[in-house]
Amino acid sequence: MSVRRIVANVATDSPEEARRFYGEVLGLEVLMDMGWIVTYGSGEPAPVQISFASEGGAGTPVPDLSIEVDDLVSVRRRMEAAGFKIKYGPVAEPWGVTRFFVRDPFGRLVNILQHGAGHGGG
Repeated sequence: MSVRRIVANVATDSPEEARRFYGEVLGLEVLMDMGWIVTYGSGEPAPVQISFASEGGAGTPVPDLSIEVDDLVSVRRRMEAAGFKIKYGPVAEPWGVTRFFVRDPFGRLVNILQHGAGHGGG
């Protein structure tokens, strides 16, 4: 037996509100839409991971979700242009990621990160 996938489920009365943040800004595609549940993804296989934390690192709160991207600067600009306020960062952390925190439309704290990205500014 092996675990093939872990999916984060966010409770909301309006699943369609995720379209702007996760679909338009982050560029994820709709993988499944049943009205009451909409699943977004990249269509690429990803490793199965689940983390348990007592803090979010650097004294920050534990984020609800962590999303790794390949162009942190671009994603930050898109978030700000869409009106989502950056809550922390961008910061090049000593453990090798550059990241920022933002709240999604449902109030979830989301850690957007890139491995080895440098300063993440600009």
